[in-house]
Amino acid sequence: MLVQSYLFFDGRCEEAIEFYQKALGAKVDMIMRNKESPEPPPPGMTPAPEKIMHASFRIGDTQVMASDGHATGKPTFQGFSLSISVADEGKARQCFNALADGGKVQMPLTKTFFSPSFGMLADKFGVTWMVMTAPKGENA
Repeated sequence: MLVQSYLFFDGRCEEAIEFYQKALGAKVDMIMRNKESPEPPPPGMTPAPEKIMHASFRIGDTQVMASDGHATGKPTFQGFSLSISVADEGKARQCFNALADGGKVQMPLTKTFFSPSFGMLADKFGVTWMVMTAPKGENA
């Protein structure tokens, strides 16, 4: 069994992918726009041709899938966070600061009982992230 994240950016998917490429070094696996669909849209739906129907990209070893969804321009992300574990505090700080650009810090990076460096934020799209340094002896 495999569980993966699928994020709906409500019309801002391309912008989000570009942001994650810059902030986290994300690598795009594929992008399919609505106009490239092999089938016509379902009755009653008229998706914008240039918007992203489906995309997948990798952040480190993790594949994330994404779409523009209904493309209203107001993505909402509630009830979950994406978590990044990195090998050292310098990398944690780099990732945290890059993701926080245009977003909102919820908990600054700080030492905790479970990590030498842990922080939480919502990026400029509203996706919440937990960034942490893996404790010594654990893989990041």
